[in-house]
Amino acid sequence: MPNATSSPDSAPELDLRNAFGKKEDRYTIRGLWINRALNRPLAGLLVRALYRTRATPNQVTLAAFAIGLTGAYFFFRGRPWAFALGGILAQLSSIVDCADGMLARARGQASEYGAALDLMLDRINEYFLLAGMSLGYYFYSGRGRLLVLGLLGTALYFLETTIFYLMNSARGNPRKGEAAENRGWLIFAIFVFGVTNRVDLAVLILPPIAVVAVLILVVDFCRPRSRAAYARRPGA
Repeated sequence: MPNATSSPDSAPELDLRNAFGKKEDRYTIRGLWINRALNRPLAGLLVRALYRTRATPNQVTLAAFAIGLTGAYFFFRGRPWAFALGGILAQLSSIVDCADGMLARARGQASEYGAALDLMLDRINEYFLLAGMSLGYYFYSGRGRLLVLGLLGTALYFLETTIFYLMNSARGNPRKGEAAENRGWLIFAIFVFGVTNRVDLAVLILPPIAVVAVLILVVDFCRPRSRAAYARRPGA
């Protein structure tokens, strides 16, 4: 898949500072940076290993996607050992997902296509992970109400995500991956609930958190300051 035209040989010095140099998210609570504290340092090791190879950032994106889908499959299996393995694979996918953008920035290979591919595959991964958790726990426990709640939580999460990106588009925000920190926390929570065999807690917690997130976004959108910012956009 295409990236920028430069190759690893054209940039012999690995610039990890540039690779890490990504602004924090608008809606992330300061001090709770899971990517900065955990995922990016580990992803940096992968970037070092891949930097002088022919591996492209988009191939790393596809690898993260495949690992995440495999994690979703194990959640779907509906067994305690499978929940644990699904959580581990989900977190590994999140770490590798950080490496694609870092590798692209380190090589000067960042592209619009790569950013869009990353966003699309992230959303697909999240859908299958959340749905896999809900269905897998139902197969494990037979608790139909938790299945309904889990699928409701999945729908609310994607409602929140849709509103977030619609707001970004309306603002003309060019930072397509701004939700990375919050996604990092989502996947880390999936990891914790999976390895502790408490998928039921994940199913219970996700809907109210998603509702609160939707309310925060809607209130932010309706603030006079936000409305004025939209009005100042060219063509508004």
